[in-house]
Amino acid sequence: MKPIHNTIDSPVGPLKITADDKCLISIEFTEGKPDEGLHHHIIEETSSQLLEYFKGERKSFNLPLRLEGTPFQKEVWASLQEIPYGKTASYQEVAEKIQRPKAVRALGQANKANRFPIVIPCHRVIGKNKQLTGYAGKQVDKKSILLELEKEFSH
Repeated sequence: MKPIHNTIDSPVGPLKITADDKCLISIEFTEGKPDEGLHHHIIEETSSQLLEYFKGERKSFNLPLRLEGTPFQKEVWASLQEIPYGKTASYQEVAEKIQRPKAVRALGQANKANRFPIVIPCHRVIGKNKQLTGYAGKQVDKKSILLELEKEFSH
């Protein structure tokens, strides 16, 4: 099946969800308008779980992800999923957790290559000085919104 997509509205702007008949392929920040009328089981489930997350009703995701990347990237993405909802970790802390303390820059590049923002919570990774850095290119405002949302619902 050829990949298809749908765009939904969210507190961080429109999100383009792409899937095939077996897996979620990506979630992207976009400028597009929400789509109507598309019925696809993985896109509908992804949309539903994202909306639950934005309402504070969901703390983690259960979706069939097509993870494509290097072994290092996959290791980083697995580690990101262990950062608890409402919490943050510095790039240095994540690098140390995966036993690669000198890989902070490479970790940043793995975050950048994450095709599943929010679902694989790269927004929870911050600078060691507690500053919000590098999210979805230069969209640190989205990181701030997601962290505030989690902070609000984690109490």
